[in-house]
Amino acid sequence: MQSFTGRIAIITDDPGWHGRELRRAFRALDFDSQYVSLIDCYLQIATDSQELVLPGFDCLPDAVFVRGIPGGSLEQVIFRMDLLHALHKSGVPVYNRPRSIERTVDKPLTSLLLNRAGLPTPATWICESKTHVRRVISEETEKGNKLVLKPLFGSQGIGVHRIDKVTDLVHDDKFAGIYYLQRYIEQAEGDHHDIRVLVIDGQACAAMRRQSEHWVTNRAQGANCQPLPVSAAIRCLSEKVCQILDVDYAGVDIIEDQHGGLNLIEVNSIPAWYGLQGVVRFNIADRLAHSLVQKIDMATPVVRYSS
Repeated sequence: MQSFTGRIAIITDDPGWHGRELRRAFRALDFDSQYVSLIDCYLQIATDSQELVLPGFDCLPDAVFVRGIPGGSLEQVIFRMDLLHALHKSGVPVYNRPRSIERTVDKPLTSLLLNRAGLPTPATWICESKTHVRRVISEETEKGNKLVLKPLFGSQGIGVHRIDKVTDLVHDDKFAGIYYLQRYIEQAEGDHHDIRVLVIDGQACAAMRRQSEHWVTNRAQGANCQPLPVSAAIRCLSEKVCQILDVDYAGVDIIEDQHGGLNLIEVNSIPAWYGLQGVVRFNIADRLAHSLVQKIDMATPVVRYSS
């Protein structure tokens, strides 16, 4: 029977291929791991008790790998993030750290931080007022520009709409009353692609080109993943993004305009890597697991309690 150095909680409600890959990678490093849903975790704030309770763990884990945070009401999401913050404050390495996840899952904050840092991002408008959003659409389309309307919290190209002169404002429950508009980046005629860069510990270690027959270029929406060398420009831009947002690892999405200029369109601190794994020569889960285990060695000793 294998003797393990420690135990890691993989936060997910749907382990799937990614969860299995992580468990295998941690086991290869002599760490046992278990899937944990934040829905099943709780706090008990009382004298001489373990404040944080994770099912399957008699004491706090040696580290936490966040693979997914379930959606819910505002109160539920805040509480689930509180659990991650509490783990981090207890000295448990959380990958990515909760503050990093908050920065990147919040599209307006991400856009604001990247723009203030002088990085190339599409012109963006965020508002609640239908009057204002209609004015933006009218002014932009009169100039010949198209716009992309996105949910604030979303992924995989779901709920994304393109707006032009003949398209009316779309109303979708996914927008939750907030309109997030970005100027559409024009590419060469018939060329629909973007670039996903994987950055781990501040280094851009892999990239792929996602080519699609449709303007939405997510792999989940049918895009074809192709290997792409990490150029100096792509490396510099994606690593700078992760430095600004202070993330341990991230999927950075970049789109090239018709003149070859690079534009940042999204940063994902809980990225999937199934498509990218198919076009790179190293094992991504192994690289991620090694990165987290190194942080265990450098962490402040965890305050532990017995149940």
